[in-house]
Amino acid sequence: MTRAILYFLLLPAMLLGCSKHNPERDQGIYMLLDASGTYAKELGESVKIINHILARMQPGDTFAVARVNTGSFTEKNIIYKKTFDMRPSKANEQRRIFKHKIDEFARNVQGSAYTDITGGVLQAIEYLNEAGPGKKTILIFSDMKEELHKGYNRDIVLNLKGFSVIPVNVTKLRTDNINPQEYLDRLAQWQHKVESSGGKWRVINDLERLDPIFEK
Repeated sequence: MTRAILYFLLLPAMLLGCSKHNPERDQGIYMLLDASGTYAKELGESVKIINHILARMQPGDTFAVARVNTGSFTEKNIIYKKTFDMRPSKANEQRRIFKHKIDEFARNVQGSAYTDITGGVLQAIEYLNEAGPGKKTILIFSDMKEELHKGYNRDIVLNLKGFSVIPVNVTKLRTDNINPQEYLDRLAQWQHKVESSGGKWRVINDLERLDPIFEK
């Protein structure tokens, strides 16, 4: 068999191999949106962040956006999710649909009286572990004050090994302005919770500096 014939016989398999999902390079981002109380008015900023992330998503990457409310450990809290197709044209269409779903949510969102951040993180861990990307990032758009409905238990150990947890736009509460130590303590408690569970922690409050989200 000549080399030319062998090449053409192997070409379809070579092309297929180039288009396959590569779990070592792909990125998975799960973003939690806090829509409770006065923080709901910050959702316009969250849409800007989501659009920024969508523009950076590559074919094969995974992105999910979920709402944090009374009980966030459920698929019902996911606003939209997608692993982007390996075909660039198809991935672009998927990004447009994703943006439309988020815009629709932002227009019709109703506030929640509770903020189950831990439940949201649990859902994020489960979803990204199942998707299997090489890099797993959980973004939390919240003031990081968890308020649970009566009877909910979130005193659990998280398994965040291999995850980066990044709160963004952590606004200060009215009580934080009276006593700034409350703000610092709240972030320190979450940092300990994440790092003691094997995860990496980083806070980004400057929305012009989101590049660390995409660091490999």
